[in-house]
Amino acid sequence: VQLQASGGGLVQPGGSLRLSCAASGLASGGTFRHYGMGWFRQAPGKEREFVAAIRGPDSNTRYADAVKGRFTISRDNARNTVYLQMSNLKPEDTAIYYCTARGGWSVQYYRQSEYDYWGQGTQVTVSS
Repeated sequence: VQLQASGGGLVQPGGSLRLSCAASGLASGGTFRHYGMGWFRQAPGKEREFVAAIRGPDSNTRYADAVKGRFTISRDNARNTVYLQMSNLKPEDTAIYYCTARGGWSVQYYRQSEYDYWGQGTQVTVSS
């Protein structure tokens, strides 16, 4: 499974961005819908941290407290793609954002070690 993240860039505080993550290399038969998908981020000098996750068949979502109410994770199973809509961005949201995937769902969705596949990351910079 390969994950390709896109959509990062430079945005002013209070602005919005939408990240996309396209999955490829999946077995045929619509298996993407069974993958748990997540977004993590890593700011300079800090450890990688959980941002959001979405379950497969029912699209149940989970968020880190720092982004709750501002970010929305969603998925389009027909396009094998997961999105992260980010609004009211703050300078502290500046980081490299990574898309990740695992077969099925883990109750420890917030742990990096629970995921099997990682994208290359996309830079988000929030600055005036």
